[in-house]
Amino acid sequence: MGKKMIEIDVNNRFWVMKKLPEGNDFENALEIKEESKLIIPEGCFATKNKYLSMDAGTRMYMTEREDSYQPPIPIGEKLMGTVLGEVIESNHPEYKKGDVLRSYGQWSDYSLVDPTSMYPSKVDTSNIDLVDYVGVYGANGWTAYVGVINTGRVKAGDTFVVSAAAGCTGLMAGQIAKIAGCKVIGIAGSDEKCNLICNDYGFDGAINYKTENISNKLKDLCPEGVNVYFDNVAGSTLDAVLENMANFGVIAVCGLLENYASKERLPGPYNYDLILMKRLRFEGFFSPDFYHREGEINPILEKWDNEGLLKLPIEITDGLENLVSAYSKLFIGSNTGKVVVKV
Repeated sequence: MGKKMIEIDVNNRFWVMKKLPEGNDFENALEIKEESKLIIPEGCFATKNKYLSMDAGTRMYMTEREDSYQPPIPIGEKLMGTVLGEVIESNHPEYKKGDVLRSYGQWSDYSLVDPTSMYPSKVDTSNIDLVDYVGVYGANGWTAYVGVINTGRVKAGDTFVVSAAAGCTGLMAGQIAKIAGCKVIGIAGSDEKCNLICNDYGFDGAINYKTENISNKLKDLCPEGVNVYFDNVAGSTLDAVLENMANFGVIAVCGLLENYASKERLPGPYNYDLILMKRLRFEGFFSPDFYHREGEINPILEKWDNEGLLKLPIEITDGLENLVSAYSKLFIGSNTGKVVVKV
């Protein structure tokens, strides 16, 4: 016979959608609720959350689109994302009370975790700051690594461009490309961010997309063309970069920031014909496809981190009740690096 359900008493606050957000108006679309019990089915466990990872891709959960890489979360159900927490009760033989791990759980004080829904991984708390497991040593770090090394296939001497360059993944992607010997140009949303990525993170140049013509500036900064473009935003930025790609270049598609709030699929790039004219390789990649590579990638990231070649600022917002203000930063561009909520 299977295990019985386990019921535990908790004072659990959790976030839900009361309606679909209009654009970036999360304040009026999301609300926090409370419950007093968690029921843990067989094969699952419950964590007391320490940190919640704020990731722009979760915006796709807040639409009606059924054709995205993750199905939408219905109105009234708990919103979800990557969480870092400690197991407080388990109905699974491999996860014990006291285990600290990163998993896919709810934006809440306590998460009910089904380990089949994501690659849960126990973390070593002895020599790495816990919050870094949702930063450098989490999905953003792996995405930056895979996008640059495996999808982008960069080589020394390449010209590498990344959009959303001051965000978590973009900032790490640019640094990894520098480690690989590339000339690195970042596209960001303010002069302050442009100065920061060049002065503090080793980028060779930067473009403020709000005040500068991206295409013209790329012609100046990359006269021989862009070999690899790490795309986090799509839309008009992608069109501008397409005009400046070198023949046989690569576009590694990581994110669609300009499109996330759309209720329906948007048209593709206006400059689509340049994919043929310049014989470009266009490839999307998605972090759950390589979660299983954590044991391979994290030691590489840790080596670079220890050598001072890879660093990541983390903006921590205290309090689950302040989640909306933290999450909004991703879409209005007010953050630099990783955004995390400390529960």
